[in-house]
Amino acid sequence: MTPTSSTDLPGSSLHAERRRRELEQLADGGTVVDVLVVGLGVTGAGAALDAATRGLTVAAIDAHDLAFGTSRWSSKLIHGGLRYLASGQLDVAHESAVERGILMERTAPHLVRAQPFVLPLTPLVGRGQAALARAGFLAGDLLRVGARTSRRTLPQPRTLSAVETRHLAPALRRVGLRGGLLSWDGRLTDDARLVTAIARTAAAHGARILTRTRALELHGDGALVRDETTGQELRVRARTVVNAAGVWAGGLVDDVRLRPSRGTHLVLRSETLGPLSAGLHIPIPGETNRFALVLPQGDGRVYVGLTDEPVDGDVPDVPEVPETDIGFLLDVLGSALDVTVHRSDVVGAFAGLRPLLDTRDASGRTADISRKHAVLTSPDGIVTVVGGKLTTYRRMAQDAVDAAVAARGLDAGPCRTTSLPLVGAARPQTLAGLDVPARLVQRYGSEAPAVRALGLADPALAEPVVPGHTVTGAELVWAVRHEGALDVADLLDRRTRIGLVPEDRALAEEAARDALARTAPVG
Repeated sequence: MTPTSSTDLPGSSLHAERRRRELEQLADGGTVVDVLVVGLGVTGAGAALDAATRGLTVAAIDAHDLAFGTSRWSSKLIHGGLRYLASGQLDVAHESAVERGILMERTAPHLVRAQPFVLPLTPLVGRGQAALARAGFLAGDLLRVGARTSRRTLPQPRTLSAVETRHLAPALRRVGLRGGLLSWDGRLTDDARLVTAIARTAAAHGARILTRTRALELHGDGALVRDETTGQELRVRARTVVNAAGVWAGGLVDDVRLRPSRGTHLVLRSETLGPLSAGLHIPIPGETNRFALVLPQGDGRVYVGLTDEPVDGDVPDVPEVPETDIGFLLDVLGSALDVTVHRSDVVGAFAGLRPLLDTRDASGRTADISRKHAVLTSPDGIVTVVGGKLTTYRRMAQDAVDAAVAARGLDAGPCRTTSLPLVGAARPQTLAGLDVPARLVQRYGSEAPAVRALGLADPALAEPVVPGHTVTGAELVWAVRHEGALDVADLLDRRTRIGLVPEDRALAEEAARDALARTAPVG
């Protein structure tokens, strides 16, 4: 199948030349945008899309790259809100289920699909805890019903026999295994790719998406920013400002207090755990409602997470993973698996910081802080959005833009993002009919044929850039031409996730430099 155009959505291509041109337009002083968004994680990109599709002029900036911060360090899950239901946060649980359905059935069905999970009933899971978990999964299915998400999208939870449980996850310890509980949730192909799709869709609707543009000062009528590629400082004039800088938001606006929480994941080679047909919920010993997750990625890797630890002090650009977190997760694995996972089997690790609003909880447990987001408007009209989570980014963005429109009395249309497909989205039957590898469809949706065409035109680009990994040279070239990648780190750490394993990253650097050198911007 030969694509008829280079991209799925006209005007969605991001590249170095477009960035330079649009930054120059703002630097001349004559351009005043309706909305300046600071931060291009999932919430900031979502705010840029929401505002642009309401008919507002938008500039969105980030000091680094798309999905540079927390948005690339998640578990890659689109949660239906079960955890929040268990803690009594009914509004957050319902909101999560609704937003999960929007992503899976309307806006990003190419990036979000159903993921089965098995909770093994080991000797460490008592009968009472098992009954509680079973009731929770049934309650989660009621959330699906309340959100009007189709049963075809998310199958019904059920109880598994011990044989069925071991069939889905042979690595589980056979001794004492009574069976398992099968449940379903939403799962992203890649969180950073979701951010890229949102930002490109915003660009197609006229938003200026400007990475490597650091906010130095925020004001009610704009910001002083610095082009990190040249060092030039300029003032961006705007009628309203939305601060969506995540864990760095408090450094830009006074009186915004955050309490970051660190979530750590380990990266293992798939062969370490053997075949996994489902993810695993492994109960954390001594905890009633906390689980470690084992998530097969389909690219030769498995992620294991998740910690929830408070973080004090300055916020780093890239959080470090402490050995205590690694040891904790390995111990949890050891409580349920026949396979012994050694420290040497951990080929990579990553940690993200959740931007939780500081509620001054005396317990000190960030795991107990509500994940409900907050929208705060400063006296000079700067709107800050914090808290929340990946799943509910769209609603967070909607609420932030609503507040910005109200603060300045902007003439804006209604929110359109509940039904607006992101770049690459298409009906399941359309995606299933594409004559390209399924892996490409899950990452690029309806643009997959165009990505594959790069490899057909140049066979050298059709080869994987790292032995044993799935990413090809064509994908790196596509990222430079259409996804705004400006350097090796953009390519290996965010447009693809090769960089999560340092050994693989080193092997792929030459291919990344080649993609940057050979690619002339187009589109």
